Amino acid sequence: MRILSTLAGAADGGAETFFVTLARAFADAGEDSRAVIRPNPARRADLEAGGVAVSEAPFGSWLDFRTGPALRRAVADFHPDVVLSYMSRASAWMPNGPHLKAARLGGFYDLNYFRRCDYLICITEGIRRHVVAGGWPEARCSVIANFAECDGSPPADRTALGVPEGATVVFTPSRLHKVKGFDVLMRAAVDLPQVYLWIAGSGPEEASLKALASELDIADRVRFLGWRRDTGAFFRSCDIVAFPSRHEPFGTVTLEAWAYGKPLVTTDADGPAEFVRDGEDGLVVPRGEAAPLREALRRLMDEPGLADRLVARGTARHEAEFTQAACVTNYQTLFRRLRGEAS
Repeated sequence: MRILSTLAGAADGGAETFFVTLARAFADAGEDSRAVIRPNPARRADLEAGGVAVSEAPFGSWLDFRTGPALRRAVADFHPDVVLSYMSRASAWMPNGPHLKAARLGGFYDLNYFRRCDYLICITEGIRRHVVAGGWPEARCSVIANFAECDGSPPADRTALGVPEGATVVFTPSRLHKVKGFDVLMRAAVDLPQVYLWIAGSGPEEASLKALASELDIADRVRFLGWRRDTGAFFRSCDIVAFPSRHEPFGTVTLEAWAYGKPLVTTDADGPAEFVRDGEDGLVVPRGEAAPLREALRRLMDEPGLADRLVARGTARHEAEFTQAACVTNYQTLFRRLRGEAS
């Protein structure tokens, strides 16, 4: 099957990272996978290293006279069976042709951007309900969740990162944005002197978060790691994964915690609340509140057997539902059904 994936996207971000992951996963599964993206040398290199041929387009506003022709050339050269667009802007530029026009929705978007699409693939049931409530035909949308797999990065050196023996490392990879709740996590850590925070990400809140760490007198226990593609190194070396988002349509970090065998604390934001079972495969706390998050972290450190029980069940959930093989099979099955192909 020939699958052309399209993305406008920011320089960094979880959705953008998963775009690369899924396009490469299609290639790993033997599909002919290609991509059209905004110019981004690092993203292009990652895609090409995974066997995905790449072309580029600006994906600008209505005054953009280059994206349409670039997409038409990509379709004419490749003859895709499926064009899979990501998020709003790329979907608004969905090219015409006999191919299946599918969009992947990772958030609660304005459906006006998806008028050129035949089918919507939602990554949670909550997003599917949103598009149906917005008037999208129920028969033309379904749910396929994200997946997570471990990368090959060796464990990060805790000593080199200034973590003393006996400390508890709490790791969070995410964009540095107010909705991600890093300020809440830092406030939760104030009264947990054995906790060191590893924060891997970049974004508009970086300066204010660093200032807050100093204001809270925990700057010596917070490591801002920048945007990382080798997050596996930090998952392997941490003790707990925290995901303190105020708003989160999905939250692949939850799946990564399970994949790497780490106990998870997350909030009741939309995506995590849909997938994580409180007290079974993670601890779920109210969003935006430091005290419950602090207590959850304390429980994981102090309550005998709790972390091991959560990890065992989280690992089982990942292996049963959220592997690369399972996700790609779901996409392949859907694409073939929508194109009327025999399985």
